[in-house]
Amino acid sequence: MDRLGHPLWTQSRTLWRPIALVVAAVAWCAVAATGALLAVMFAAIVIMIAVVGSALLALTAFTARARRPVRAPARSAILEARHVGGHSWVAYGADDRR
Repeated sequence: MDRLGHPLWTQSRTLWRPIALVVAAVAWCAVAATGALLAVMFAAIVIMIAVVGSALLALTAFTARARRPVRAPARSAILEARHVGGHSWVAYGADDRR
């Protein structure tokens, strides 16, 4: 049997093999570049989601803080007024601030 006469080893088949390898290498590079680009875009999207989520969390915290009732500090004041004659009054006060 002659191996060179086999249809898989004809000359027309061997001429296309290097061209097919080059085309396959170019296609592989294109797929690798596309995958790298998609990975970078996915990472950017994840970062943007984290930034927007953090901003929303901060706004939620600020609104929750603003909703708390504002209370005046507890102070006890003693005020006394004395009539000193006629239409005159004198007010004495002690403000106990702690």
